[in-house]
Amino acid sequence: MGYGLLAGAIAAEIAATTAMKYSDGFTRLWPSLITVTGYLIAFALLAQTLKTLQIGTAYAIWSGIGTAAVATIGMIFLGESTSLIKITGILLVVAGVIVLNLGGAH
Repeated sequence: MGYGLLAGAIAAEIAATTAMKYSDGFTRLWPSLITVTGYLIAFALLAQTLKTLQIGTAYAIWSGIGTAAVATIGMIFLGESTSLIKITGILLVVAGVIVLNLGGAH
């Protein structure tokens, strides 16, 4: 159950961050509302996740996967530059999340 809630929190955070790009500094109504709503949902689901998962594990997954996903969205869909260094950085973020999770298992 905890990982399902965490997946929802990640999805909401990715949607909110992507919508923020389209909000044009919170001057456009709908993207701004999606941003605020997405972050409210993301934090509510993350808070519920922390009832069953360790905070270090949950936050590492939430922030790491969110960061990697938003960076990838930026490169693929938003015209941001792509380079081997950026791709390596994304892979290192994902690897860091995996290592933290392996280290936290009892």
